[in-house]
Amino acid sequence: MYAISLGEGAELRPLEVWHAEELLADIDRGRESIGRHIALADVIRDLDGARAYLRSYADKRAADAGSLHGVWLDGRLVGGLLFRTWDTAQGVCEAGCWLEPAAAGRGLATRGMRILLDWAFDERGMHRVEWHASSANEASINVARRLGMTRDGVLRENHPHRGVRTDTEVWSVLAPEWRAARARTAQPDH
Repeated sequence: MYAISLGEGAELRPLEVWHAEELLADIDRGRESIGRHIALADVIRDLDGARAYLRSYADKRAADAGSLHGVWLDGRLVGGLLFRTWDTAQGVCEAGCWLEPAAAGRGLATRGMRILLDWAFDERGMHRVEWHASSANEASINVARRLGMTRDGVLRENHPHRGVRTDTEVWSVLAPEWRAARARTAQPDH
C-alpha cells in the first residue's frame, strides 16, 4: 500500500481494520481533546469499537462512498484524515480529520489533506469538497482556512454533541478554485 511522506517524520497511509489496536491507542491518547468536538472518542471506546469503525470505512471504500487514511508520526499513529461521505455521481464529498494533541500544530492535517484533495479533484473528478466543523472547533476551522476553503454558512444548533446542541460551520472548495490556487502557488515569485 502507499506511504506518502508529510515531512518531519510523518506519513500518510491507509488506515485499515488490522490497525484497530493502533487506532484505539491513538484515540486513548487524545480522547479528551478529540471528544471535545467530534463523536469519534465516544464511538471508539474499546478494541471492538475500533474494529467496527475501521470496518465501516472498509465498507465505505468498497462501495466508493468514503475512505480513511492514517497519519503516522515517527512510526506511531497520531490521527486520521477521511472522506466521511463521497458521492461520485454528484461530484461532492465531505472531508475531515482528527489529531491527538501531541501531533497538533505541525501542519500535518493541512499537508495530508492537500494530497487527498489533489487526488479527489484530479483523479476522481470531484467538483466540491466540503468541510463541516463545530463553530467552537477552531483547530478544524483553521485547517479549512489553510486549505483555501470558503465558509458557506452556519447550521445553527443542528448537531447534538454530548447533550448540547452545537452550531456547524460548512466550508467548501470547488475544483476550479483548488486548481487556480495550486497554479498560483506553483508560480515563482517575481
